[in-house]
Amino acid sequence: MEKYGPNPNSLYPNEQIKSICYIKNVITRNNIMVGDYTYYDDIDGAEKFEEHVTHHYDFIGDKLIIGKFCAIAKGIEFVMNGANHRMNSVTTYPFNIMSNGWEHAVPERSDLPLKGDTVVGNDVWIGQNVTVMPGVHIGNGAVIAANSTIVKDIPAYSVAGGNPCKVIRQRFDDELIEYLEALKWWDWDAERIFKNLETLCSSDLNKIKEIK
Repeated sequence: MEKYGPNPNSLYPNEQIKSICYIKNVITRNNIMVGDYTYYDDIDGAEKFEEHVTHHYDFIGDKLIIGKFCAIAKGIEFVMNGANHRMNSVTTYPFNIMSNGWEHAVPERSDLPLKGDTVVGNDVWIGQNVTVMPGVHIGNGAVIAANSTIVKDIPAYSVAGGNPCKVIRQRFDDELIEYLEALKWWDWDAERIFKNLETLCSSDLNKIKEIK
């Protein structure tokens, strides 16, 4: 059987580099979904990715959804909706979780500023020590600079950075971005990706438009 790249169901795509693992193969929570070939890179335990998804509680119902072929550097933190406190009352203090008689002060779910699911598209590169706040959507092909805090949506094929994270520039012109969004190369089978690696990795952006 001919080989067309690493096995997406392996924990480590390269057994010689244990700092990189395919995230989908270490997920235990039903409310986290990750696509094939997306990896987390952390010398201190790449397989501990779930520890970097915080305040994620089943009763709230929000999901973390990450696409295929994403590259996520060490120090990532996905802050989920469970981190939010009610803001429409005199105090934001979460009395109920302190117990000892304060349990009755449970906020109504409708009082919490819930932002919905957090969604990372396909082929997204996230640099070191990035924080992603609840409900953010990051578009396909985006690049996020190290040490950024993402508080609002990032468009596809944008380079963004800072605290708060802002778009610095588009990676490509509108026409090519529209073409790539329609092409969806990340959904190709392994053989087709293998046969087009040179084109996918080329700085000659016209080659991608010649793919049949």
